[in-house]
Amino acid sequence: MKIIILGAGQVGSSLAASLVSEDNDITVVDTDAAKLAYLQDRYDLQTLVGHAAHPSVLREAGIDDAELLVAVTLSDETNMVACKLAATLFKVPRRIARIRSPDYLAVPDLFAPDNFAVDLVISPEQEITTYLRRLIDYPEALQVVDFANGRIRLVAVKARHGGPLVGHELRSLRQQLPDLDARVAAIFRRDRALVPKGITVVEDGDEVFFLAATENIRAVMKQMRRPDASVRRVMIAGGGNIGARLAADLESDYSVKLVERSKERAQTLADQLATTLVLQGEATDEELLLLENVEDIDVFCALTNDDEDNIMAALLAKRLGARKVIALMNRSSYVDLLQGGAIDIALSPAHASIGPLLTHIRRGHMVKVHSLRHGAAEAMEVVVHGDARTSKLIGRAIDAIALPAGVTIGAVARGDQVLMAHHDVVIEAEDHVILFVPSKQLIPKVEKVFQSGSASA
Repeated sequence: MKIIILGAGQVGSSLAASLVSEDNDITVVDTDAAKLAYLQDRYDLQTLVGHAAHPSVLREAGIDDAELLVAVTLSDETNMVACKLAATLFKVPRRIARIRSPDYLAVPDLFAPDNFAVDLVISPEQEITTYLRRLIDYPEALQVVDFANGRIRLVAVKARHGGPLVGHELRSLRQQLPDLDARVAAIFRRDRALVPKGITVVEDGDEVFFLAATENIRAVMKQMRRPDASVRRVMIAGGGNIGARLAADLESDYSVKLVERSKERAQTLADQLATTLVLQGEATDEELLLLENVEDIDVFCALTNDDEDNIMAALLAKRLGARKVIALMNRSSYVDLLQGGAIDIALSPAHASIGPLLTHIRRGHMVKVHSLRHGAAEAMEVVVHGDARTSKLIGRAIDAIALPAGVTIGAVARGDQVLMAHHDVVIEAEDHVILFVPSKQLIPKVEKVFQSGSASA
């Protein structure tokens, strides 16, 4: 597929890295030559220095025969104009735009074909807010994602000594929880993926990905580790778009404090938020954190626009007694370096928001794609189309399906039913299959399995 990506920031770069290994023809456009040079040195793609909304630049980038335009610059206006030009001047079939401003998102039909002609609007700020909310709702989790319209949930949790399943074989999970069904989709042990089997023994420190019906998630998590105390108090460092959104989302269910450096911004937030206590000051100010009883905070979220400030604020809060700390990292290289140490969870906005983009771009009948383990793995929901003659899956039991090595089917959504993917479950037409893919290099092979044709074997 020929794809033009406008913007070489974190979102655009992460998307290019995700798609370049899948036999796509990718061109990235940005005004920053240094960012483009970095991408071109690392990946097999084309780059072009220029303004993303100028017709001459788009034409030079090869938009005349592009199949997809992804406009993810930091300017909403640039992204909107580029999509409109792509639709009206160049007849690009599909157009995606990153939109940050709530004012634009609140206007009905603004992105309809007769207006700015955007097929898919993505809002990284909203995606990261949803991501953070789930981590606060499930304090033991490393990641929580939904499938089948929220009926199935995939959770990553670090197995800890004291969890009933730790030190035991996976098949004992059914004995521990006879009244509910769950499926371990993958285990990462010292960063190496293991294919889970009934005889696999869960070890302390394993990163376990499991699927279950949403209402059963907490019961399964208790098997992996002792439950953390419930979350009541949250402190947010940074009152930008993400910090303000998260505070507004949390304040009806939690006691929330927000620390904002700018006096003017702090006053604006104090007027906008209902019950959140807004404090003007530096989140790296030890005296301020002690004065606000940071030792009683259940979750501390460092969400400023500065990675170093987030690191320092999170480390300070942890040292002063905050139970769990989360830090936002714009530099993805920091994420792997810091997570799991004094900082409980480090996350990248680009990785948190890339799922909707991948869902729209992937070949086949993808309903949802989630990026896992900082982009190294994926979980996806795929609809099975065709019949027993044209499909490699329909009419076959799960253990008879030839999946790439390491890829596992975790669950099947069939109408109103949620079926855990045991070996004897037979796939039917229009089933929604939930897959775990431990390596992005396997994606093209997975897509081939789910393609329906006139003569599937």
